[in-house]
Amino acid sequence: MFIGHFGAGLAARTLTPYTSLGTLVIAAQLVDLIWPVFLLLGIERVRIDPGNTRVTPLDFEYYPWTHSLLMVLVWAAVFGGLYGILSRYRRAAWVVFGLVVSHWVLDLVVHRPDLPIVPWLAQPVVGLGLWSWLPGTLLVEFALLFAGLWVYASSTDATDRIGRLGLPVFAAGLCLIYLGSVFGPPPPSAQAVALAGNAQWLLVAAAIWIDRHRVSRRQW
Repeated sequence: MFIGHFGAGLAARTLTPYTSLGTLVIAAQLVDLIWPVFLLLGIERVRIDPGNTRVTPLDFEYYPWTHSLLMVLVWAAVFGGLYGILSRYRRAAWVVFGLVVSHWVLDLVVHRPDLPIVPWLAQPVVGLGLWSWLPGTLLVEFALLFAGLWVYASSTDATDRIGRLGLPVFAAGLCLIYLGSVFGPPPPSAQAVALAGNAQWLLVAAAIWIDRHRVSRRQW
């Protein structure tokens, strides 16, 4: 899953109005932001296998340190705990924790059975396999994204033109990137996948920039 995670981050902004959208997007995508680094370091592995599923040509051969359930809980506790200590905003810390965990839950829906439970055991692996059904995958991804956009837009107001236009441009960019990954040619190598994955930090930067030009309507 890709844009669905961003939808979760956008929607969470209404729960914690003092928290930057960038922080929430990082939380929702945290394990996919760490994963490309682990690929480049050779700690985890992915193989290009066109036809692996209807949606992605990636065969996730080994990624227990970022995508096992246990390690996702660890990453969530670390990131949520650090944010809580630095911000002293307990509500936000729990929201951040939940967003990190939500990544695994949403991945569970779309992945074929390849998500490990604990990092040191090859079995069991789980996944409901929605990626085998392209229309269903597109429906779920876009529904989550647009629901998140609606919640975010409904709970914040633009303070200037950047705030008004930045959000739809950001949404359009996410959609184009996602559709390009689904319907475009497969990546040439695992290294290319890792480099593209690291480019997600540009999307985080865009989320921070847009959020600075919007204010929350409701304060907790």
